[in-house]
Amino acid sequence: MFSSANRVRRNHALEHAAITVTTERHPDVFLRGRSNSRGFYIFGEIAGDELRSAIDEALRRLNAGESELAIHPRCGTNLAVAGILSGVSAAVASQLKPRQNRFSYAILASLGALMIAPRVGTVAQRRLTTLAAPAGLRVLSVNRKRVPFMRDTAHWVRTES
Repeated sequence: MFSSANRVRRNHALEHAAITVTTERHPDVFLRGRSNSRGFYIFGEIAGDELRSAIDEALRRLNAGESELAIHPRCGTNLAVAGILSGVSAAVASQLKPRQNRFSYAILASLGALMIAPRVGTVAQRRLTTLAAPAGLRVLSVNRKRVPFMRDTAHWVRTES
């Protein structure tokens, strides 16, 4: 039995991989996703059969060892890491002396943090928020859904592991 956290991480990896495969096939399509322990949502304009085909290919490729498919540059993990690093570095730098330069130090520290954030975000995805080894992950269904307050099409991808 897999832990709930690992189910989320596996679904998150498959979500990224499916978005990557879809983008390889249709570079002009912009998709977003959101994962949980039961599956994931894909938001954006894509036909259900095309999405299902991309998900099946993504799962096959993850099972074949293409672990880089689980890492995506537009992942929310990267945004969270950038925010945390920037905020912490600004807070620490604002404590430096002399007092009249604190604002400058905070800005410079934030900019430095933002420069390293993409690399740290990638590491965080690889080690914390995705798990590229599907280990029995199966797609049960892909259904188009209406989500209140969302203009984009949403597809719910239900998984089981």
